[in-house]
Amino acid sequence: MANITALDLENALTGDPETLDIHLSLVERDVTIDGHLVKIHCHCLSVDANGRVQPRRLAEFMRNAVVDYAIPRSKLAQAKARDQKYNSTEAVTELVERAKRSFTDLAKTGEGGEMLLFLLAERFLKLPQILCKMDLKTDTRMHYQGADGVYAGVTPEGTLKLFWGESKVYDEAAAAIRDCLSSLAPFLIEPEHEDAERERDLLLLSDKADLSNPDITNALRKYFDKSSPMSKRVKYCGVALVGFDAPFYPKEGVSAVADEIVNASRAALAGWRKNIGKRLKIEKLDQVEIEIFCVPLPSADGFREAFLKTMGITE
Repeated sequence: MANITALDLENALTGDPETLDIHLSLVERDVTIDGHLVKIHCHCLSVDANGRVQPRRLAEFMRNAVVDYAIPRSKLAQAKARDQKYNSTEAVTELVERAKRSFTDLAKTGEGGEMLLFLLAERFLKLPQILCKMDLKTDTRMHYQGADGVYAGVTPEGTLKLFWGESKVYDEAAAAIRDCLSSLAPFLIEPEHEDAERERDLLLLSDKADLSNPDITNALRKYFDKSSPMSKRVKYCGVALVGFDAPFYPKEGVSAVADEIVNASRAALAGWRKNIGKRLKIEKLDQVEIEIFCVPLPSADGFREAFLKTMGITE
């Protein structure tokens, strides 16, 4: 096998994309900025029939996908095969616990945002994750040094589109946008050399990239083998998530109206879009293909707390 195809990548996707709609309401998608190659997608938290916004339900949804995010596909496939052979769930259950233990208990952790980026990249954009950074951690209290995620697409001509991922969940939208794009920029525009920000991840991809199927995985790794002509057929792109406090969610105990939150998000999106455009210019990213998710939240700190509690990391 020489080239990775769109079907190969589609077959590697995890999870039911329709479950996103239970927890996140789409406000706008594919919003562009003149003179840029960016596409902006905005989701807000959904409202249930009781007029409640449920960040804890979002956190539980994320927790239930923890193995898909944190365990390499080939390891999960082996565990499923073992369980099928012995009519058990033991091997997969062990992976669930291993996946949960890989997350840090640091109060200001960004790992919840990174996992939400994974779910949106895979289930909304149909970009499969090809490197499990959580499986590479040697200390659960440390964050992995490198991109927040690595995802893949492919052009009809067979060029691999390598999407470097970055996420920031802050109190303020402007700060989240600034730091997210500043962190993402080196992976996209630094010249190729051994000290480049992306170099360690590229080395890992040549050995650890994983799409489960051995033949397809080997074909994928060829794109990151410097001795292979395929290494010249990799285009760097970006996929980013910015989460931040939004004032238009009602206070606790006050009934929410879904359309009002969506409309308020849509109105505020014009300002976020303008801010993104300015930052792209500053970071010299205006001619780089980037997908950006804007996720206004009732509370960035509340999102982190709900995620840590649901994962069983904090009380």
